[in-house]
Amino acid sequence: MTVRVSGALSEFVATNVGEDGAYENVSEYIRDLIRRDKERVEREAFDRLKAELNRAFAAPEESYKPLTAAEVIARNRT
Repeated sequence: MTVRVSGALSEFVATNVGEDGAYENVSEYIRDLIRRDKERVEREAFDRLKAELNRAFAAPEESYKPLTAAEVIARNRT
């Protein structure tokens, strides 16, 4: 995989790599950025799920209706 970065972005990467930076090389820096982005995406998905569950548990009991597994599967396919 090849990534090309120029201008201000290249300068920014250079400040984070090498003797004065937090990373030994560009590959290490890029891998860390990707890991952090992956964690962010997973955290956002978890937060959305948690918010949805909080709304569901806060709903009044009478708003619930029993569903079979087949009905849930069919509903989620649409």
